[in-house]
Amino acid sequence: MARTPEQLAKLLQREILIDLEWLPNGVIGAKGSVFIEADPSIVWLMLSDYNRLHETMPKVVASKLVEENNHTKVIDQSGKSGIFIFERMVHFTLKVEEIYPEHLYFSQISGDFEVYEGEWQLEAVDGNNGPGTMLTYQAEVKPSFFAPQFVVSFVQSQDLPTILKEVRRYCESQAKS
Repeated sequence: MARTPEQLAKLLQREILIDLEWLPNGVIGAKGSVFIEADPSIVWLMLSDYNRLHETMPKVVASKLVEENNHTKVIDQSGKSGIFIFERMVHFTLKVEEIYPEHLYFSQISGDFEVYEGEWQLEAVDGNNGPGTMLTYQAEVKPSFFAPQFVVSFVQSQDLPTILKEVRRYCESQAKS
């Protein structure tokens, strides 16, 4: 994934980069990147352990692998979405296409979003303290329930850094054990 030298330097200094975009028809484009001091295989294991995502990823309340066909998985998930008193539970079923060890593509089959699709991209890189993983999340999101675009954008700006920090914390702790 193309990044500027400045962006790469920030990521290697443990900053999390977030970029949000207002797309047509009320869709929000969300992108976030984080450098993790762990091998991509460790990050992959965490992201693809679908039956435990509710234990390892913030905002995920329940997650279950319901169908498996080679590199295609179907996941049933529930999570928290929103802010403050406007937080609500959302439920969706995702189709996930796995391309080990680089990509997890996901798209909603059914659920509480009009649009929910994207990918996790894992890239092996050399960090300041040795090898690691540059993890990038990219998605397009539009809930099927009423939520103005600026609210969805704000929620993404709050949730995405929290999620990426926790993925980094979990994977780095796994790498050390």
